[in-house]
Amino acid sequence: MKVIHTVSALNLALQPFRCEGVEIGFVPTMGALHEGHATLIRKSIEENGCTVVSLFVNPTQFNNSEDLRLYPRTPEEDRQLLQELGVEILFAPSVEEVYPEPDRRVFDFGLLDKVMEGRFRPGHFNGVAQVVSRLFSFVQPDRAYFGEKDFQQLAIVREMTRRLQIPVEIVGVPIVREPSGLAMSSRNQRLSLQEREQASQIYRMLDKSLGLTGEHLPRELAEWVVGEINNVPGLRVEYYEIVDGDSLRPIASWDESDRPVGCAAVYCGGVRLIDNISYR
Repeated sequence: MKVIHTVSALNLALQPFRCEGVEIGFVPTMGALHEGHATLIRKSIEENGCTVVSLFVNPTQFNNSEDLRLYPRTPEEDRQLLQELGVEILFAPSVEEVYPEPDRRVFDFGLLDKVMEGRFRPGHFNGVAQVVSRLFSFVQPDRAYFGEKDFQQLAIVREMTRRLQIPVEIVGVPIVREPSGLAMSSRNQRLSLQEREQASQIYRMLDKSLGLTGEHLPRELAEWVVGEINNVPGLRVEYYEIVDGDSLRPIASWDESDRPVGCAAVYCGGVRLIDNISYR
């Protein structure tokens, strides 16, 4: 595996693959890798002749400086895992390499970046669009892989790719969960053993709600989920909304959407966790 820190070196490393017509897969990450990331990487390796993984904690998508400071960083463990998985190229640039000048682009994705995460984390998705578009321009992949845990982010990336006419296939990969049901996340590293047990109740309540769609309208069911999760000591719901899986518009009845999805953000102690579940 080649470990590369600059865009110029990345281009040199990818040139032989491009000359031979080898398809390039790309998995952008912020490090602190876990089995969820490994699932994305394995899928890329399966579907492409060369896989590039980036490790870059992007400062422009954090609207909370403390969250940026506390974000888990495990570079040596990450490098070892990528080596074991068989990744061809690890791209680990500095902030100065990715942003030699401040990125002042402002993206407007309509409703997609205004609801849920966009409402509670202003500027977050603008930072995501900035960094992902820049990474795409560096790597120029044929396919890029994103986890469906970040459901709204995946919708934003798809829309950004369409608007900027970037020739890359966006591949969404289902959520990977711990045995308890807790969605795998780098932030889980910040949870104590007690908090992990508390956090596992998030998915248990989402899963339980699947059997209640015949009894409740979407808004009523969302209120039920919020109440059940908030009853768990140590958990506090920031939002739970049931939306159309394509437009992210909240739905008032189940027949308004062919793909209703429930999306949650929940604080477990001081750690903010997100999850989602499909009602179809």
